Amino acid sequence: MAKGGYRGGMPMGGKNQMQMMRQAQKMQQEMLKMQEEMESRTYEAAAGGGVVTAAVNGQHELKSLTIDPEAVDPDDVEMLQDLVIAAVNEAMRKAADDQAQSLSKMTGGLNLGGLF
Repeated sequence: MAKGGYRGGMPMGGKNQMQMMRQAQKMQQEMLKMQEEMESRTYEAAAGGGVVTAAVNGQHELKSLTIDPEAVDPDDVEMLQDLVIAAVNEAMRKAADDQAQSLSKMTGGLNLGGLF
């Protein structure tokens, strides 16, 4: 047999590679589960002292919008529009922040450069 040749059994590092593959598969399954959980969550935010409330889901879809009748002033529609935008944007930020924090916990703080 040639010097340093293959002697049968697992090649050098084979067990370690298999273990790494299992860990990667487990992490992938956990990430999928976490993603499903995040997508089903609801994030709510209010603006104007609570006269406008927006709720979005983890997929960043607006699910509900509540406007207190006292916020409706026909002479100041722009203010109502601003309150709606503020509430929706804040709810979206809450969803994004929660997802980023959950992903950071899952990856141990590794920056995966937009892989997920």
